Amino acid sequence: MKRLAGLVLSLALLGGCASAPTLYAARATPAGVGYTEFRLEPGRYRVTFQGGPGAPVEQVSDYALLRAAELAVRDGYDWFRVSDRVTSSSRAGNGPRLSLGGGSSRYGGRSAVGLGVGTSFNLGPGPAVTSSLEVVFGKGPAPRDADVYVAQAIIRSVGYGRSQT
Repeated sequence: MKRLAGLVLSLALLGGCASAPTLYAARATPAGVGYTEFRLEPGRYRVTFQGGPGAPVEQVSDYALLRAAELAVRDGYDWFRVSDRVTSSSRAGNGPRLSLGGGSSRYGGRSAVGLGVGTSFNLGPGPAVTSSLEVVFGKGPAPRDADVYVAQAIIRSVGYGRSQT
């Protein structure tokens, strides 16, 4: 029993070490963590941030907003409107599982029947979250709307206030 407890504890510790922190940076590989952007037309982008396993939804969403704000400022705009927003989560393989198995054998006039039960639990850090925004940039005073953000304000609040977790 002590061996089983030691094995479970070791696997839990390894699962915690396997996840990389979600840092704000450009995505280096297609399956990596970070932001990407695609210019749809002048003043309109699709911005996506892929979080690492276990990253909070709020952090991933904030990082997508931060990248949109950086693009707006870089291109000479003051504000942006989120015209479309999609947040998705990869939940494949998470959660406990139960399996049953059985078999029989016959050898030299003897027969045997066996039944097995197994369980498994996902000890990983959790699902990976992706936030994708379609944004439209604007100049001048920002319209008063729930989906409109002042670029410099987002950079100040999310950019300088972000934690590196």
